[in-house]
Amino acid sequence: MSEHRVAVVTGGMTGIGLATVQALLLAGHKVVVGARRAEDRETVDAFRSVVGEGPRLQLLDVRSLESITTFFSATERAFGPVDILVNNAGVSTHQFVEGHDEADWLRVIDINLSGPFRMIRAALPGMKARGWGRIVNVASTAARTAMPDYGAYCASKSGLLGLTRAVSLEGAPHGVNCNAVSPTWVETDMLRASAAEAAAKAGISTAEQIAQLEQANPQNRLVQAEEIAALIAFLCSDASPALTMEDIQINAGAHW
Repeated sequence: MSEHRVAVVTGGMTGIGLATVQALLLAGHKVVVGARRAEDRETVDAFRSVVGEGPRLQLLDVRSLESITTFFSATERAFGPVDILVNNAGVSTHQFVEGHDEADWLRVIDINLSGPFRMIRAALPGMKARGWGRIVNVASTAARTAMPDYGAYCASKSGLLGLTRAVSLEGAPHGVNCNAVSPTWVETDMLRASAAEAAAKAGISTAEQIAQLEQANPQNRLVQAEEIAALIAFLCSDASPALTMEDIQINAGAHW
């Protein structure tokens, strides 16, 4: 029956989200990708060059209730009810808590924490009614540890773990699992942008900054998006009925 599952991936056009879309397609699911850049021609062309025309691509802003309502209505008309939800959309900012910009703080919390809450709130009732569902929240090792200029990001991902646990308990009697996946540094566009910003502050090159990140874990490498996606696909399958309320660290042996 798994080939008939309808899967939604937020922020699925690049990085971990894109790799997850590929993994879920390979598993036979019908995949709908929600993204703010779903109408950006260059981004869409790059996305289609990797995954083809298989997944449905639809505009979605997880900060907007109207956008979420429209997204779910269109998804259900096209494919049917949502069985799988992967909350991957996320942003970060490099600022110390002292002097942190208020708007940037609220933006990170809204996208990284309130966004998944809104998406889960929309998907969970139908999953419970049908007696099956899989929700995976892409968190971070930053949820359990910290760096001094990632306050908003750490707070948002820590909150996401608490949300994951609460949802897992709500869904448990109804066949709905909710888990978090927490990667360390993953080689994505988001990492490269973050590394460039950190490098500029440190007065070094982006390549040097990335090399430092690689050396910060015992494996001396950056985790690849496909590694995260493979785990997410397993958590979304029929093979994981007892896996819920977990925060699975993919950290290459590193603390962050």
